[in-house]
Amino acid sequence: MKIFDSHLGAKVELEPVSGGIDVGFYVCGPTVYDSAHLGHGRSAVSFDVMRRYFIYKGFNVKYVSNYTDIDDKMINRAKEEGITVPELAAKVIPEYERDYGLLNILKPDVQPLATEHIEEMVDIIKLLEEGGYTYMISDGVYFDISKFPAYGEFSGQNLNELQMGSRVEIKDEKRNPQDFVLWKLKKEGEPFWASPWGDGRPGWHIECSAMSRKHLGDTFDIHGGGLDLKFPHHECEVAQSVCALGVGTFSKYWMHNGFIQVDNEKMSKSLGNFFTLKDIFKKYDPQVVRFMFLQTHYRNPINFSDVLLEQAKAGLTRIHDFVRRLKGDEGNAELSSLINVAREGFEKSLDDDFDTSGALGSVFELVRAVNVLMNNDEFNSGSLVLDFLKNVDEVFAVLLHDKDENLGDDIESLIKEREEARKNKDFATSDRIRDDLLEKGIVLEDTSDGTIWKRV
Repeated sequence: MKIFDSHLGAKVELEPVSGGIDVGFYVCGPTVYDSAHLGHGRSAVSFDVMRRYFIYKGFNVKYVSNYTDIDDKMINRAKEEGITVPELAAKVIPEYERDYGLLNILKPDVQPLATEHIEEMVDIIKLLEEGGYTYMISDGVYFDISKFPAYGEFSGQNLNELQMGSRVEIKDEKRNPQDFVLWKLKKEGEPFWASPWGDGRPGWHIECSAMSRKHLGDTFDIHGGGLDLKFPHHECEVAQSVCALGVGTFSKYWMHNGFIQVDNEKMSKSLGNFFTLKDIFKKYDPQVVRFMFLQTHYRNPINFSDVLLEQAKAGLTRIHDFVRRLKGDEGNAELSSLINVAREGFEKSLDDDFDTSGALGSVFELVRAVNVLMNNDEFNSGSLVLDFLKNVDEVFAVLLHDKDENLGDDIESLIKEREEARKNKDFATSDRIRDDLLEKGIVLEDTSDGTIWKRV
């Protein structure tokens, strides 16, 4: 398997730290101050597919993805709503659980909260202090980037030209403008914990270094997240973790998914082109949204629009209609050959840095070929195709998750009633059933093998 290491900027052969089949995978989760948006969904689906494919290939995956439940945004939003920060987290986290569940995203093996790992954060800051990498000013403890000459190399930044990230504050007391906070001393009305430097709370960057170390060890395989996290968040994680734990520690590989764009501009609240998952789900089935994500390689930007969702809806409907059409149990040599070609294309694409669009292309080619056989009455082995689709859907988690499955029994019952009416020449009843289903978006198609149904 080859993966694109976004630190090196090149594809590399995956060689787990364990030397075997164990893979440690850490993905930066959301800051739970507001509802999940399309960017959250895109990242979660991207890494869910990677995790699922590792499992498909026989790897033992330990997948860790956190919730950031303490930072400036959490504190400000809680004040706006007149509730505590823990109350805000308790309200928002279930929304993420619901939205991610609707997208068929597997729950992480470990889903740590930042506030449950304060001790681990303090331990890393102590190591940094002992190594001479920190200093203290009036509002807290800071990391001195001048003590880590490689700072900026991870994200390819030129320190002389750096545009600071939104969460890095400029302070006159700081030795270097890019120095970042490790521990913030408490302010009136803010949550705080005890530490050797005084009561306060952790900086944002130290949180993931501590949580990944706690659950995956000093060195693990893959660290993932959205491309917007590469700087400053992941740059700072690398600096503090390597300085605290030593060269060669922390994540072996780095992977970042691309942005969601609207009209070729990055989605953001400031531009007014911001879409939450729950708002999108009001118009489109969550499975259509997941399928839309899969149609684009995870590293490429997605230029979001209703047109893109409609295309995804049409493609997914085509597959769901195809699945309902499959029948038969006996073997078919030509079909076995087609399935082998599709499986080879599926795995070849995903082995090449998780190319989901290429993998879907192999599935659609199989659908096209089998439809030709079905139309020519040369087909008698739907079970073989279904077994293949079930197998690949362990990765895609959308091909067989048809929202119409629960309607199937009712529709099949109406189809039988209609067939009985036609036998009895009760064409009024036959037409009524057909028209009633059509009003519900279900079209009936009479074939030589009987009547099948599909969405309009």
